[in-house]
Amino acid sequence: MSAELFLRGLAVGFAVAFALGPIGLLVIRRTIERGWLHGFVSGLGVATADSAYGAIAAFGLTTVTTLLVGVDWLLGVVGGAVLVVLAARALHAALPAGSAVEARADTARAGGLPGAWGSMFALTLTNPATILFFAALFASLGAGSAGAGGALSVVAGVFAGSVAWWALLTGLVAAFRAHLTPPVVRWLNIGSALLIGGFGVIAILLAVRG
Repeated sequence: MSAELFLRGLAVGFAVAFALGPIGLLVIRRTIERGWLHGFVSGLGVATADSAYGAIAAFGLTTVTTLLVGVDWLLGVVGGAVLVVLAARALHAALPAGSAVEARADTARAGGLPGAWGSMFALTLTNPATILFFAALFASLGAGSAGAGGALSVVAGVFAGSVAWWALLTGLVAAFRAHLTPPVVRWLNIGSALLIGGFGVIAILLAVRG
């Protein structure tokens, strides 16, 4: 493995995860509602999916890449629909009358920590165009010229950088979690749900327009 390529991948993984989108909002919401560990494990699911797509790009699995990108419109619709459903549930949970019951039901549906990891892993995989991003990025880093060892170094770095970001983000959110009053948490949940739903609608529209 190459230490230099690992460090480059580390920086890339941190920077990519840093871009706050619907996935990041979901991780933040889970951290507020269920604590640091649940949020961090959700972030691990995102990091695993990004690393999986990064590995496909780094090791030149062109057949798989072509197949996934060829159905990106379908995955975009599915991913957008999942975001809309999650947003609807979050809004329902934010209502005073249904918050306690819905929160318990949502925790049960999530399947604990394995469910937290798996749900975010699957949701992140609905964006196969990520492969193209990593392919271009890895080429600029020179990962391909360093052989399998170089590709492995970059992928490991991307995973480590992404994990570092999710640990930092969820740690900060958890630190302030105890100081958030119930009304503040409720409005944060409503705001994040509306943003997540908006991202989902946009994803569906973009996929359909294709």
